[in-house]
Amino acid sequence: MYDQPRPNPARPAMTFDQMLERVRYEGAYPTRERAEEAVRTVLAALGRQVTGDGRVDLAQALPVEAALALTAQVPDTEQLTGWGFVKDMAARTGTTPAIARWDTGAVLATIAVLAGPDLLARILHQLPGGYALLFGQAELRQPQHAV
Repeated sequence: MYDQPRPNPARPAMTFDQMLERVRYEGAYPTRERAEEAVRTVLAALGRQVTGDGRVDLAQALPVEAALALTAQVPDTEQLTGWGFVKDMAARTGTTPAIARWDTGAVLATIAVLAGPDLLARILHQLPGGYALLFGQAELRQPQHAV
């Protein structure tokens, strides 16, 4: 069996500079440099969690600079929950979980816009619980009950 060829995707809906300005606004960051630091940190962390076609399609939806930050990371063998993602990012950057959560929300809200609802739904379906809230979406998963 052969994979169906994918149509050439349209160019991303915003440039990297526009993306940084949006993140700067969302996160109320004082400088463009601080917004860029948040973007690169969060995308690197997300790149360790998203795999397969979702990863490829997300990279295609992002500006080139953002896509490179996402795809430069080798996916982890164990996926983290949303809260685990925030804690891991805080530990790797030497910040508090509150700052890591703030950065995550500011960046992933912008990523959600770039990805669009269909791709975002696919990515959220692939990830463990807790990520929808990080993307600024309602958590629609049903809790798993112990058997």
